[in-house]
Amino acid sequence: MYQFNAEKIKNECVQWIRDFFEKNGPGCNAVIGISGGKDSSIVAALCAEALGKERVIGVLMPCGEQADIDKALLLVKHLGIRHYIVNIKDAVEGVTKNLPFELSQQSRQNLPPRIRMATLYAVSQSHNGRVANTCNLSEDWVGYATRYGDSVGDFSPCSHLTVQEMKAIGRLLGLPSELVDKVPSDGLCGKTDEDNLGFTYAELDRYIREGIIEDEEKKANIDRRHRTNLFKLELMPAFEPEIDCYGE
Repeated sequence: MYQFNAEKIKNECVQWIRDFFEKNGPGCNAVIGISGGKDSSIVAALCAEALGKERVIGVLMPCGEQADIDKALLLVKHLGIRHYIVNIKDAVEGVTKNLPFELSQQSRQNLPPRIRMATLYAVSQSHNGRVANTCNLSEDWVGYATRYGDSVGDFSPCSHLTVQEMKAIGRLLGLPSELVDKVPSDGLCGKTDEDNLGFTYAELDRYIREGIIEDEEKKANIDRRHRTNLFKLELMPAFEPEIDCYGE
């Protein structure tokens, strides 16, 4: 029977973060995009425990008005970490206004996450940083991330943890329940993640870990999403020519 030891995994993840920074940038800072949701909150808390709060930088990136920015501010205050607020509205509008065509709806929704990632790397390179990826296994499983947006980073503490496992770790870390249990939303289309997906994360997580799901339609939906979005988790395909080093 599946069991999750939150304390064991949390401690191992904290040590993994320390080891990563020791190998890939001793003394560097962890730079994290703070949305006000559970994933960025938990990753920030893990980094603060691993590195110390003085080496964690939160970046809040509203696109104009952000209704739940108070949650992001609550997180940085709770952890006591440095933070910057960078409003990306002008950057998004600068791109959309200068394109010679109308963006598709999907392109319009995915542009802000990609600009946010560019912003995170600008902050990171100016502050001796490493950018944290905040994705979890459940979202990655069904492709619920923007390629070259929130799907990337320099290190990923939680991409092998499901939503339910993340919540357990968040509670163990002492994060406010309003952050850990906040209804997940991409902040792009006005709907919750589960509304868009057609199944709950609890159903998805059980299917991932135990292979159990009662609803055949939901199973087919999950399988289809997993199959069609696997490319997001793979390295970019590259042509490998056969080079004759001896000139023959």
